[in-house]
Amino acid sequence: MSLVIDALRTSTITEELSDAEVEILSHLFEVQDYKSGETIVQPGEPQPDNLYILAHGDIEVKIQSAEGKSTIHVLKPGDLAGMITFVGGAASQVSATLCAVGDTKVLSLERSKFETLINSHPMIVYRVMRGLARNMHGIVRRMNTESVELSNYIYRTHGRY
Repeated sequence: MSLVIDALRTSTITEELSDAEVEILSHLFEVQDYKSGETIVQPGEPQPDNLYILAHGDIEVKIQSAEGKSTIHVLKPGDLAGMITFVGGAASQVSATLCAVGDTKVLSLERSKFETLINSHPMIVYRVMRGLARNMHGIVRRMNTESVELSNYIYRTHGRY
């Protein structure tokens, strides 16, 4: 259980939660082990509506391009995956493959288990969803910054390239 609580504490979804609330949330997670190179999520396959939190190891986020699969990001402990399907998006919206880099441990939370807290602990649900929104906002900001940097590089504006 220590692994679960430690991983939750490194994640943005628990930033507003007390230790007691993290303890309540921790009982809903399952720990999944993956070997190096093993696929965690892949487009075109049935996707559970789970939220994933990387507890140990690294996960490569890959997309398919004309040249083959390209790594666009590497998740570190505390990072989230599966947010779109977890908040209610269709599994068909999954466009990235997640692959374990080395031995990896991932926390997995089924949406239906999380929803059991709505009546008993609504503030936990509210604060976790705020954490998800903050996490998504951070991803969008990072992608926007990278897009601007790439544009500046290509068009040689605003910098010394």
